[in-house]
Amino acid sequence: MDARVITPRYSVSPQISAEDLPAIADAGYKTVICNRPDAEVPPSHQAEAIRTAAEAAGLRFEVLPLTHQTMTPENAARQRALYEECDGPVLAYCASGTRCSVVWALSQACEMSADDILQKTAAAGYQLEGLRPALISMADS
Repeated sequence: MDARVITPRYSVSPQISAEDLPAIADAGYKTVICNRPDAEVPPSHQAEAIRTAAEAAGLRFEVLPLTHQTMTPENAARQRALYEECDGPVLAYCASGTRCSVVWALSQACEMSADDILQKTAAAGYQLEGLRPALISMADS
């Protein structure tokens, strides 16, 4: 597992496997959010297989599949609600961690400056400068 911390409560990761869940729980995460649609992965890595392993490891598991087309303000708000409702650190995963970073960034646009958001994602290894116009637009609305 290659978790990258964006904030103390929110980390992102590329695709995880069922075998990763005990280590994720041992690392202190309380919730896992799957942002990867099942159509992108084999059955062994689809949400229900990961859910079974997550719950066996004592973790809460949520699913919010995201694509470029579904990266909406509503889904950004839903992702934010998912990680704010939990009682500890969250690990969100997708193919590379980029979608999880983008949805986090969009969910923060009304709270943080674009510079602060992009600094946090860059520190985690995600260069999202292309989001700057959207972040500024969302902050202004």
